[in-house]
Amino acid sequence: MTTLPRSARPWLSPGKAFLFSLLFTAIGVLAYAGWLQYLDAQTLRRIAPRQLAASVDVTTQLHPADLAALRWRYAVIVDLRPDGEVAGQPSSQEMEAEASQQGLRFRYIPVPHGEIPEAAADRLREVLAEAHGSVLLYCRSGKRAARTWALAEAARADGLSSSAIVTAVQKAGQEADDLQGRIERAVKARRKETP
Repeated sequence: MTTLPRSARPWLSPGKAFLFSLLFTAIGVLAYAGWLQYLDAQTLRRIAPRQLAASVDVTTQLHPADLAALRWRYAVIVDLRPDGEVAGQPSSQEMEAEASQQGLRFRYIPVPHGEIPEAAADRLREVLAEAHGSVLLYCRSGKRAARTWALAEAARADGLSSSAIVTAVQKAGQEADDLQGRIERAVKARRKETP
């Protein structure tokens, strides 16, 4: 049996080949994870959620493809835009199906343009109370979502003051001055109910 001189032996032994394959696999996995983080950051930058309260944000119209980027940041997504307002708008059923795929809870509380129904504010208050995690509200521009939150927050037993609610809506880039009367009445009503 002849042995090759040391300089003629193959440089890549089975052990080294195995280590190189592990190294390249790890690099590939890390690169892929980095790419996904980059895409998620791009989506978050584009949808630009704005804070209303400690665990409640608001944004504009979402699409099913956006939900993958939100799965690490939110527990619940709330759609306040009625289905079929405009052509091409994703339906609540499409959004719910994708949210489920991403491990997100999804709630649909349609709020029409104009006057915000008390029932919608009450339903949102219930959803927020049972959320157990951060919540993202959305509608076409974020306006109805922020305003519905304002009415829900005003009726919450330990909610913010009326001025703090209006300020939170304004900081989120929306207006609620015309709701001031409804907000103040709801805040006063919760004080009467509290023993």
